[in-house]
Amino acid sequence: MNKAEVNEIFERFSKMRAIVIGDAMVDTYLWGKVDRLSPEAPVPIVSVTTRENRLGGAANVSRNIQALGATPILFAVVGDDEIGKEFQNLLKKRNVSDKGIFIDTTRNTTVKNRIISSGKQIVRVDEESTQHVSEEIETKLIEAIKEEIETNHVDVIIFVDYDKGVVTKRLFETINDLAQQKDIPTAVDPKNRNFKNYKNVSLFKPNFKEFVEGTGLPIVKGDLEGLKQAAETFKTEQQLKLIFITLSELGVFISNGVKEQYYPVAIRDIADVSGAGDTVISVASLAMAAGLPPKMMALMSNLAGGLVCEKVGVVPVDQVQLKKEMKSQKI
Repeated sequence: MNKAEVNEIFERFSKMRAIVIGDAMVDTYLWGKVDRLSPEAPVPIVSVTTRENRLGGAANVSRNIQALGATPILFAVVGDDEIGKEFQNLLKKRNVSDKGIFIDTTRNTTVKNRIISSGKQIVRVDEESTQHVSEEIETKLIEAIKEEIETNHVDVIIFVDYDKGVVTKRLFETINDLAQQKDIPTAVDPKNRNFKNYKNVSLFKPNFKEFVEGTGLPIVKGDLEGLKQAAETFKTEQQLKLIFITLSELGVFISNGVKEQYYPVAIRDIADVSGAGDTVISVASLAMAAGLPPKMMALMSNLAGGLVCEKVGVVPVDQVQLKKEMKSQKI
């Protein structure tokens, strides 16, 4: 691609507003060194040198939307706890609006604690609530999202489901129906519990494991013909316009019902796959809303997902790096 073509795509992104709805969390990193084993059990002792908190889940999708030049409006739920306060501080620090953040006193804020030494993750400890949000919080979310849609321009709505209970069936169906009335495209990054609730959406983006578990089909990774048939059947049943399945080291598969395409991933030095899915749904959603063809959507998503995998921990894509890589591609 030439410089003008790449710049034009990002110019389109810079004028877009995306509503992000879903499970937000804090990713906490404990960085340290290991030089001995515990005398209590055959496990390493990590001497922590640095602690860092980052925005995760739906909030990381918002950060990626922001990094791509667009404006995210995040709707999520946190608990009335210290990590919830830290979450809101991180939003302010990163200039992400907190007007769509609701506090639920009956839940704790989801936090993923990762312990890392020598650039490798040793263990992850999660603290979370997974039950669906209360009907009261659900209603408040729905009304706030509806107000945002009615009063401001929205280019795309992204549902980020990490199976923590924010994206309920009623919330999804209510907002998706309104989006259709307003001709706003919708995108979904699903998890198993709600997998078949997502019908009539513009873009459905599971990874391979989620697709196999969600459909219950015994597809072997690498069986592209089997994947193609299963994806087409599921796409028709769920009334999906685009189905986009990420295959980790094998690349991505995308189908619009007329043409199926498979794109291998570029070879990279993988440091950490955390957050790659957030980056892919962000890029794919904006690309779809901007009217880019599926081939360009797949290319950009592949490149962006690969770039964040070169970094340790959950990070948004670097727009400068992504532009540089896009300019080196032949389309």
